[in-house]
Amino acid sequence: MPDLSTILLAGLTGLISGLLLSMPNIGPVNLTIINESARRGFTQGMLVGLGASAMELIYCAIAFTGFSSFFDHRVVKASMEVFSFAFLLVLGMKFLLAKTVAAATRLGAAAGRIEARVEEKFNPHSAFMTGFVRVLGNVGVLLFWIVLAANFMSHDWVTDTLVAKTACVVGVALGTNLWFCTLSYGVSRKHGRFSEGTLVRLQHISGICLIAVGLFDGGHIVWQLARHRI
Repeated sequence: MPDLSTILLAGLTGLISGLLLSMPNIGPVNLTIINESARRGFTQGMLVGLGASAMELIYCAIAFTGFSSFFDHRVVKASMEVFSFAFLLVLGMKFLLAKTVAAATRLGAAAGRIEARVEEKFNPHSAFMTGFVRVLGNVGVLLFWIVLAANFMSHDWVTDTLVAKTACVVGVALGTNLWFCTLSYGVSRKHGRFSEGTLVRLQHISGICLIAVGLFDGGHIVWQLARHRI
């Protein structure tokens, strides 16, 4: 049983990552929330966000529970640290240089076709299912959380225990829903002033934060090399 500080660290890691990454990460969801909140009010926009958050939590839970044993191998763990360092820098630059709100976790044309087929197959009719299906079709979100899970566990921000992983997932839930509810409320109250341009600026801020985390990872890798731990 992990101690309280370990659980709090895992929860805080999930909260910060969920809040930081939900701002720019899933462009179509954010834009749908803006449209629904402006047209139909706070509740409809919030339901889209809750649906998107529910599917993202499923992907997050799969990443932590389905691949944790894979991260136990020393070589794999070290390789994932290097990969996550490069991944965060590339993703951060993509956010920082973006001119429009786009789904940074999309994997290209093939993934786009899969997403379109998923939406066509499920044909969501409710606000909640619209958000849920839009994340379900974006398989890049799962890859994204696999990389983050490896990063968090390699730094022991989330230990390999059920309690710590659950705390992290709960933190992600709080972070994503906090952002989506704030976005819905802001748009419904401001009636369109919360524009796509505002989201782009938030995306730039998120990009700077991701680059900072990536550089921290790079420094950690250099420190480990200097200490002959890799």
